[in-house]
Amino acid sequence: MNMKKLVAVCILLLCITVMPAIAQENNTTANGTTVNETNVTATPAPTEAKFRVGPTVTLRPVNDVINKSQDGLVELYMNNPTVNDVTLTADVQIAVPSGIHVYGEGFGYGAAAGTVAGKFTVPPGTVRTIHVNLKGEKVGDFTVHFTGLYWPNGDKDAFQQISLTHPFTVNEPSLKPMD
Repeated sequence: MNMKKLVAVCILLLCITVMPAIAQENNTTANGTTVNETNVTATPAPTEAKFRVGPTVTLRPVNDVINKSQDGLVELYMNNPTVNDVTLTADVQIAVPSGIHVYGEGFGYGAAAGTVAGKFTVPPGTVRTIHVNLKGEKVGDFTVHFTGLYWPNGDKDAFQQISLTHPFTVNEPSLKPMD
């Protein structure tokens, strides 16, 4: 019987020592601290204006011979891919020598001393083509300079440059070079 009492006492002591440890592991308030979990929706941090994919901005001479029936023509092509979240802004200038006149969609916010300027925006997922017409007053060979900058709207520090210098030949003066 002493052996049975000894086993019973050992089991009782084991239970007394192990039970608090088991209870503490399953009870979040065992150390006196109550834990309340709250789900918080994170507010997304504003991202800087940048292109995920670089836009295409090109200047292409289409017709570099001017005569009575045909003007010179240069295309300013701008493509802002759909994957971008920011608008493309372009600021373009055209410098022409005396006797050459520039006509084009959007080229009117500044003109003096043989330079014409235009500012254009292209939202994501759109393409814009600007046709620049050149008319000549006198026969000869002339060089026209196109320069500009383009950037993601709101981040002018991320600008890229574009330029084109191209010769134009006036075989015959345009019929109405000032129109």
